[in-house]
Amino acid sequence: MEDVLQIFCKNNGTTIEAKPGSTLMEIYRESGLDLPYGPTSARVNNVVEGLTFKVYHNMDVEFLDITTSSGMRTYVRSLCFVLCKAVADLYPEGQIVLGHPVSKGHYCTLRIGHDVTADVVGRIRQRMAEIVEARIPFHRLEVHTDKAVRLFRQLGMNDKATLLETAGTLYTYYHTLGDTVDYYYGSLLPDTGYIGLFDLMKFDDGVLLRYPDRNDPSRLGDMIRQDKMLEVFKEHSRWHDILGVSTIGDINVASLAGRATDLINVSEALQEKKIARIADDIHRRGTVKMVLISGPSSSGKTTFSKRLSVQLMTNGLKPRAISLDDYFVNREDTPRDEQGEYDYESLYALDLPFFNAQLQTLLDGGEVELPRFNFTTGRREFKGERLRIEENMVLILEGIHALNPELTSHIAEESKYRVYVSALTTILLDNHNYIPTTDNRLLRRIIRDYKYRGYSAEETISRWPSVRRGEDKWIFPYQENADAMFNSALLFELAVLKDHALPILNRVTQNCPEYSEAYRLRRFLQYIVSVHDKDLPPTSLLREFLGGSSFSY
Repeated sequence: MEDVLQIFCKNNGTTIEAKPGSTLMEIYRESGLDLPYGPTSARVNNVVEGLTFKVYHNMDVEFLDITTSSGMRTYVRSLCFVLCKAVADLYPEGQIVLGHPVSKGHYCTLRIGHDVTADVVGRIRQRMAEIVEARIPFHRLEVHTDKAVRLFRQLGMNDKATLLETAGTLYTYYHTLGDTVDYYYGSLLPDTGYIGLFDLMKFDDGVLLRYPDRNDPSRLGDMIRQDKMLEVFKEHSRWHDILGVSTIGDINVASLAGRATDLINVSEALQEKKIARIADDIHRRGTVKMVLISGPSSSGKTTFSKRLSVQLMTNGLKPRAISLDDYFVNREDTPRDEQGEYDYESLYALDLPFFNAQLQTLLDGGEVELPRFNFTTGRREFKGERLRIEENMVLILEGIHALNPELTSHIAEESKYRVYVSALTTILLDNHNYIPTTDNRLLRRIIRDYKYRGYSAEETISRWPSVRRGEDKWIFPYQENADAMFNSALLFELAVLKDHALPILNRVTQNCPEYSEAYRLRRFLQYIVSVHDKDLPPTSLLREFLGGSSFSY
């Protein structure tokens, strides 16, 4: 009698009988599920796999569609391969570098020996449509790493060869799409016919690859200009070119050659130079009375504000920090979210009229008694701390709502200077695999929560989607309001975070829902040669998360 597997489908709580060697797509067809946008991948025993993955044992399976973060990654990853194939088909000597998400798409640079015109972009878009229509299968081949390295060297894809060569694994894999060979970190769709909506448009001096809106995959994401953020990415890319390190493989080579300390020193110096320039700009304006600092979770806002304060003092200014947290409304007045829980991320969790009244009094030369919010009682208190703005004093206001115009709507524009801080990871895994900036911040937060707040990786990962929703609603829409953008990500950062993060991630057990994300992060970190943090200066922004800072928090 032929063996039969028992596959438990977590989507509908049913058990499906399947033959050994059945693919996930075959199991989906037997499951009775009808996901509105179809599956893109699945969690198999809490590890994400592609739909061509074959099962040989009893498994728990949860099918994922494009509305999930993992499902969207699979879709976009596959779409990127289609773009790379289209470029390879039309411009065999050309090169495309898949950059970072910006303006609700992927900004990519294209080198084909002449200008990237609208006609060029149109031809590439048409070739992509033909590839999608042809329903060409994506194939994954596992080989000895030495063989994959030789293959990529022969194809002139030295970035991939260097990454695999320095990662230290015995076996690896690569992907094919027709006669095009490439390597992608993570699962791909079964074939190009699974790709629905996409667009390619000329953008700045490159192209923008657009994909469906995750919340409404029936349409493309709204095009939003993010020129200031794009310029930050381009500025750091220029630095990478000067230093000769643009991918993780390059960082690995430098680390293995004993040059990690040089990378640390140069990266820290570049950040300090940027902070000094922002301080100089604030001083040069002459009318700034308050600096508003915003950014998403784990972006390093606190350390940035302290280092900026030092640079402001070198300009003869007197920085004075005021915490936005002290202006929370009393707990019972806090707005509630869709689940009826207190929404502390909301702008209206702050007492805006009282906050603006105190600011205006200070700017008019008056004195105020500063509040202190008691997080135990959930109420505002006054302890007799009074403040009057002295000559050359600048208020430093740091918080997630600092760039929201409504926060300081009654304050004159010339009195304000806005800074957006975020860890905008500009180093690439290789030329066709970018590193999500959210991964950088999530790793920082996992380490900090574990070291200083007693939270496990499971707890931090489980909260992360809620944190991200709050950022989408209250932070990202206002980032282009900034007078200056500061990239808090460091060139060598992931190599330093690795040894701190892995032991924490390894504690997440397979039966936890968060195991899938912990496993993905662990796999990603395995590509990186670790660097010890002993050479980090005590003022480094990373010290906020790792410990050993000379600043008090």
